[in-house]
Amino acid sequence: MEVITTHLNADFDCLGSMIAARRLYPEAVLVFPGSQERSLRDFLLHSTLYAYNFKRLKDIDLSQVTRLILVDVRQAARIGPFAEVARNPQVDLHIYDHHLSEEGSLKGNFERIEAVGATTTVMTRIFAERGIAPTPDEATMMMLGLYEDTGNLLFGSTCSEDFSAARFLLEHGASLDTVADFLVREMTPAQVDLLNSLLKSCRRVLVQGIEIGIAQASLDYYVTDIASLAHKIKDIENLSALIVAVRMDDRVFLVARSRLPEVDVGELLQKFGGGGHPFAASATVRDLPLEQLLDQLENCLFTQIAPKMTAASLMSSPVKSLALSATIRQAAALLTRFNFNAAPVLDGTQLVGVVARQLVEKALHHQMGEASISEIMSSDYAQAGPDTDLLELQEMVLARRQRFIPIVDSEQLVGVVTRTDLLQQLGGGAGARSRLKRKNLGRLLPEIVPPDLLRLLRQIGSLAEELGLKSYLVGGFVRDLLLRKANFDIDIVVEGEGIPFAEKIAQSLGGRVKAHHKFGTAVVVCPDGLKIDVATARIEYYAAPAALPVVEYASIRHDLYRRDFSINTLAMILNRSGFGQVLDFFSGQRDLKDHSIRVLHNLSFVEDPTRAFRAVRFEQRLGFTIGGQTERLLKSAVAMQVVGRVGGRRILNELRLILSEAQVLSALKRLDDLGLLPFVSPSLKFDGEAEDIFKAAERALNWFELLYTGERYEPFLVGLFCLFDRLPRRELKKTVVRLEMKVAWQKLLVEEVVPARKALAALVRAYSHSTPPAPSKVYSWLNPLSLETLIYLLALAKTEEVRRAISIYVTQLRHQRAELDGHALAALGLKPGTEFGRILKQLLNARLDGRVTSRQEEVALVNKQFPDR
Repeated sequence: MEVITTHLNADFDCLGSMIAARRLYPEAVLVFPGSQERSLRDFLLHSTLYAYNFKRLKDIDLSQVTRLILVDVRQAARIGPFAEVARNPQVDLHIYDHHLSEEGSLKGNFERIEAVGATTTVMTRIFAERGIAPTPDEATMMMLGLYEDTGNLLFGSTCSEDFSAARFLLEHGASLDTVADFLVREMTPAQVDLLNSLLKSCRRVLVQGIEIGIAQASLDYYVTDIASLAHKIKDIENLSALIVAVRMDDRVFLVARSRLPEVDVGELLQKFGGGGHPFAASATVRDLPLEQLLDQLENCLFTQIAPKMTAASLMSSPVKSLALSATIRQAAALLTRFNFNAAPVLDGTQLVGVVARQLVEKALHHQMGEASISEIMSSDYAQAGPDTDLLELQEMVLARRQRFIPIVDSEQLVGVVTRTDLLQQLGGGAGARSRLKRKNLGRLLPEIVPPDLLRLLRQIGSLAEELGLKSYLVGGFVRDLLLRKANFDIDIVVEGEGIPFAEKIAQSLGGRVKAHHKFGTAVVVCPDGLKIDVATARIEYYAAPAALPVVEYASIRHDLYRRDFSINTLAMILNRSGFGQVLDFFSGQRDLKDHSIRVLHNLSFVEDPTRAFRAVRFEQRLGFTIGGQTERLLKSAVAMQVVGRVGGRRILNELRLILSEAQVLSALKRLDDLGLLPFVSPSLKFDGEAEDIFKAAERALNWFELLYTGERYEPFLVGLFCLFDRLPRRELKKTVVRLEMKVAWQKLLVEEVVPARKALAALVRAYSHSTPPAPSKVYSWLNPLSLETLIYLLALAKTEEVRRAISIYVTQLRHQRAELDGHALAALGLKPGTEFGRILKQLLNARLDGRVTSRQEEVALVNKQFPDR
């Protein structure tokens, strides 16, 4: 039996999603797990839902359920008696929801989870994808769910997908009159009394600078539809966040609404056995006094909501500054080196002015390069303290038109907040004023990251907090986490000394540290082998195109700015006070959503041309597209030949990573299209013939991996064999030298390729005759070759007989050994000498060809050949 169900106290989003799910599972029955909200019950009384195969819970034999379809819910605690069914591993569990993963969320065999305003939107998108047309009645019920859960498309959680869903449903006959009739209803006298009581009790609590309304009431009778009353109170009191608690008998009903991303009411009420999404949630609490429950709620609010954001939260530190004695030319050099638009000027340690790039450039135009910076700096500027609210900073920037605001504490310059920082981070509207728009991965982390690793990250963050440091998780871990992919390469950046912090981590974990003092980086090796990369936040500049960077200590923002692409600039706070918050200074999340690879500035490929290879690698690995402007910059760098100035070892490293990717074929095609392969070797190209060799090599590599031999080899060398397959020998020699390969690799690619081709030709000739070659002959041709070369030959082989011969050699012949050795021959009375080598070779050939199979037969063969010894 297939059953479609939803959460307790079902609402219109539940109903609409269940009706939609029935179109996807036509044999399923629809069952509410318990009671419904009053507005939904009224609708059910006046509708014709008997036509949709709704069943009563008592009519369902739960033991007969083979597939359970959950809509608008993921938590077992909210589906009543269906919880045991959902936990049964024999039941096929399908989940459709718009709530992200929470602690205790069920895991379905199939899931469709999207962060939209209503689950009805998720179902509508499926209809559109599959070409399913809802009936007008179905469209109306789905529209009821969409409008209710998005507050008539006005809630802050509403997104563009919700509007598209509304349009789809309207086009398929949804009745807005019906929606209005059932969503806008007159209050009963009991509801009016309760509303008055709640308004009188409503108080405002200030939590980390955010005002939250809390209203409470106690009743001896039952009143329905508290959610609609919560909306009215929120509008009447002009509240951005509200919690309503009503005691009825032995239960307290909680309803919470929020317009603020900082106040995630879904996460809040989850702690009380309820759920919902960040902007609307509910819960029912039993056997707990109302006052005690309210105390717990307030405590949870203070724990959950991050402190109010100030200048100290956003400022970049340490600050690159100019001395008052600096010349204008020196100022220009600093601004250019670090790509700054302005810089503070210090007299010793005291801030005395700011200077802008525009003025410096004009001064240079007027031949003032050797003049003092004091001649053009501005001493009329606004400054702020670390506790300054971000809104005040914004007003300073607008009033003074300053590019940045210096942050001063006890007359010492401790940081700067730039105009760009404020524009990117300040939310619009009164409800979001003075707070950063930061995504929090608190819910997503348990879904992707193993519990032990998550505990380790929290431990590292707590350690940083105790030491007064700011620590961040950066790189692919954060990027792939947002893409809901597993990537557990732990890269940590700390604002402070990275190596001492790594030593503290190692000490707390019982691990060891490998330090690189030149760059302020270290690797912590844990007892279980896990490696944690730790780095000091730093800034880089390039003295010349394609040169290696010069490194200096800086802030996390500057550290992230030195990275290659926007999608790799995302960081997650590890400190306890902000654990899970994402820092996104350069719109990396937008580019993840747009599936775009974008550089951070126009000289990115000029400064580091290897980024061209990385752009292709990430594009193909993630299924993204190199952005239009970024691709133009890449092609410009190719045309200017700056890629040719890069050291060969750096190009080899990028090529090695590309050849290790699953999407190697598409990556090589893209490198060829962009003109990058000639920078590896002048005549190198990737055409259909090269693609065929790579496909054959992939099959050969897969075959060898399935043997599970445990032998160590370099798969990427097989890729290099294939890539260089048609290079002239002279060019190949120059290429391996230019790429600064290890001597062993050079020897393999250049010297071994000749005997390899001769061996292949010998096999082809041998199998062209009616009698196949003896195994000992195959052994003699292939034995000098490395494992990488043998796999390459498998890729080149055109006939099944040749491939079989090579595979038999790899799996069997190369492991054959004669049982007798030199000591055994001497024991048989043979005189040691050069003759031993010939005898042992004959014994091995006899063993390979099956003429001897045991030690005794080997002894007999020796006795036969040397009867007079």
